[in-house]
Amino acid sequence: MNAPQTLIASVMLAAGLASGAAQATLIDRGGGLIYDTVLNVTWLQDANYAQTSGYHADGLMTWSQATTWAANLSYYDSVRNVTYTDWRLPTVTDTGAPGCDFAYTGTDCGDNVDTGTGEMAHLYYDELGNKDGVDAAGNPQADGGLTNVGPFIHLQAYYYWSDTGYAPITDNAWHFNFCLGDQGSNDKADSLYALAVRPGDVAAVPEPEAWGMMLSGLALIGAAASRRKKG
Repeated sequence: MNAPQTLIASVMLAAGLASGAAQATLIDRGGGLIYDTVLNVTWLQDANYAQTSGYHADGLMTWSQATTWAANLSYYDSVRNVTYTDWRLPTVTDTGAPGCDFAYTGTDCGDNVDTGTGEMAHLYYDELGNKDGVDAAGNPQADGGLTNVGPFIHLQAYYYWSDTGYAPITDNAWHFNFCLGDQGSNDKADSLYALAVRPGDVAAVPEPEAWGMMLSGLALIGAAASRRKKG
């Protein structure tokens, strides 16, 4: 393989790697940010940032405290030199009859829930590949629970607040349990953890390093071709 061909192969490899990364469902964008290509949202990588940032002693907050924390969160992205302020808690969609049926599969409340009903359910089951603590018949699963945290840090095997109030009981709000994978509601005065998420992607185009590699390679190819013509 001659020099131009080698350079072309290198550029194609770099492009392929960038493309392969784009096919992943969860993409670590750097700067403490994880992009979900399915939901088109960006998660804060630190799943207990309220504590590690010094905002709260242990990160266990009431629903009011958690929603206020997310709404006022200002996070600096050191990779892109941008500060994001459009954070919120994850959503839950009540798609069944009023109240919670505590089903073992396929609904919005209980175990093995329909992952389309909640962003945290989608993350736990579809993205991280964890299993519920029980199967569809209600029997305990030996491999159930939070066995994979993926690219996240400080993800607690405990309950996390959603931003969604529980309509049948206005004093309650929806939660997701990262310990066993069930979804339901808690009294808003209870103390749960909070996970921040924001809309869209922080890096809709390849990182500057990837572009630099490709452009440098193309420049070298052009120079090599020019020398061959002159020769």
